[in-house]
Amino acid sequence: MHQLLLLRHARSSPDDGILPDRERPLDQRGRRDIAAMRYGMRQLGLAPDLILVSSATRTRQSLSALEPWDDTPLIETLDELYLANEAKLLAVLHGVTDTVRSVLLIGHNPGMHELALALTDPHTVAPDPWATMREGFPTAALAEFSVNGPWSRLRAGRAILRRFITPKMLKTLD
Repeated sequence: MHQLLLLRHARSSPDDGILPDRERPLDQRGRRDIAAMRYGMRQLGLAPDLILVSSATRTRQSLSALEPWDDTPLIETLDELYLANEAKLLAVLHGVTDTVRSVLLIGHNPGMHELALALTDPHTVAPDPWATMREGFPTAALAEFSVNGPWSRLRAGRAILRRFITPKMLKTLD
């Protein structure tokens, strides 16, 4: 059984027309939200073996805010993850070697939301996380899936949504 963690980057500064979209950094709320997610991931014992991250500034800053890890994961920064759609994200996951137990993919919407919805078998998930995730995939949100079988055979409806967490949910637990 493999574990897939899908994390949308934390909130970035607004598009002011000065910086190219790829270079927009996290804003203050984004830094707070990703810090909350870091804490939540630690509390839940979510520690990936491999991190696949978009080359955009906001995704790399989101990753940096999650560090340090107890066990250092392999990190791959991939240009093809920048604003990637569901099909491209799935293709990247198909390339993961089966010895990797847990993957954290840090990317962008709408691709992250589309992939999360496509992977989920709604018949194998509790109504609460499914309904919450179906409504949207906000910045710094995390979806955790169990994946049975090799990464190369990951398909729509073939993953089990274990949990869906947003920074707002974590703040209500404090």
